[in-house]
Amino acid sequence: MKAFALLTGLLVSALGLVTPALAKGDAAQAAPIVNKVCAACHNADGNSNNPIYPVLAGQYPEYIAKQLTEFRSGGRMNATMAPNAAKLSDDDILNLAAYYGAQQIKYRPAKEAELAAEGRKLYKGGNQGSGVPACASCHGPAGAGIPVQFPHLAGQHAKYVLSQLKNFRSGDRANDGGKMMQVIARKMTDEEMKSVAEYISGLR
Repeated sequence: MKAFALLTGLLVSALGLVTPALAKGDAAQAAPIVNKVCAACHNADGNSNNPIYPVLAGQYPEYIAKQLTEFRSGGRMNATMAPNAAKLSDDDILNLAAYYGAQQIKYRPAKEAELAAEGRKLYKGGNQGSGVPACASCHGPAGAGIPVQFPHLAGQHAKYVLSQLKNFRSGDRANDGGKMMQVIARKMTDEEMKSVAEYISGLR
């Protein structure tokens, strides 16, 4: 298992997934945009009520800024986010990233305990038979992620996580640096995706 995790770490380095340090934004300056635009889907505090929209509270500012920049450029496709991101300046993006990164996530238990228990096995140990690495290798045992490199996953809506895994598998989402997530997702079954998404939703 240690060798498998080490291999994953080497792959990450080889693929160049490390994001450069981000200039700091001003969270207070983001408030008008949050209230007029973002809160409708993500809530003002970043804890979205609708599971199709991601929880942004507590996410690393570097990750938020990267996604907004790529929604704006077309590097990441989404019919809702693209027109909203197109209106953002570089400073707006930095400010929104700082704002949501400073919010407190509201954790909740997983809704389906048995499914989450199955997901735990894949999250912690991967599936060496099919070449799926442990999610914990990059996102940490508690889903905290690694600042700058990998996003915080703990407490994210299961429905949203599942949708993104499917998007990586289909190629509809292709903004993962060296395509690491696309490679992994293509090796996962529908049931593995569903179970690990459920497990992630209850992590804290």
